[in-house]
Amino acid sequence: MVGNVLIYLGVVAAPTLAFSAVLSVSRWIAEFRRRRARKPTPGRPPVEQLAADLRRIRRTLADFGPGTPVVRRRAATAAYDTLLAQTCESVGVSHHLDEFAEGVERDVERLRLEQALCDAGIVLS
Repeated sequence: MVGNVLIYLGVVAAPTLAFSAVLSVSRWIAEFRRRRARKPTPGRPPVEQLAADLRRIRRTLADFGPGTPVVRRRAATAAYDTLLAQTCESVGVSHHLDEFAEGVERDVERLRLEQALCDAGIVLS
C-alpha cells in the first residue's frame, strides 16, 4: 500500500519537478547572459566635468585675498592638484605631482600640467 502511494506521488510529481527545473535553467541562463552583457560603469567622471571643476577651483584660488586662512588655501590647492592629476590621467598626460612636496617644484609641475592640458584641448581659463 505505501509502495503504491510512493509510486503514484513519483509519477505525479516527477513531470512537474522536471518542467520546473527546465524553466529555472532557462531563467538562470538568461540572468547570466544579462549580467555578462552589462557594460562596466566608468571609474572616473567625464573629462568635461573634470575640466569644469578645474576651472571653478582655479577661479576660487585666484579670488583668495591676503586674509584667507592658510587651511582654506591649502585645501583648495590640494583639491586642485587632485583634479589636475585625474584630468591628466583621463587625457593621457603623464604627471609627477605626487613626487614633489609643496614648493617651487610642485608649482612648476602644476604650470607644466596646465599647459599640457591646454595643448590637449582642455580650456582652463
